[in-house]
Amino acid sequence: MMMLDTRTIQLDQFLKYVGAVATGGEAKCLIQAGDVTVNGEVEVRRRRKLVTGDLVTLDAATYQVEDLQRPGSGDPPSMPTGPG
Repeated sequence: MMMLDTRTIQLDQFLKYVGAVATGGEAKCLIQAGDVTVNGEVEVRRRRKLVTGDLVTLDAATYQVEDLQRPGSGDPPSMPTGPG
């Protein structure tokens, strides 16, 4: 049986998680407008899967994805760094 790596978070969810946007709709608009970069490249896919170490930039704020836990592990994901 193949195990899926569940230590990811979608870009739009990540932006909400770090407080960069208030709603998923706001995240969608900013991503589709090309206002968000992932690891220095413009990203227009709101469901882009992020992994530990990815850098997400919106406006002048940069957030790093840190230590995503597997769902059900009992621990929430670590708070990403940012803005910075």
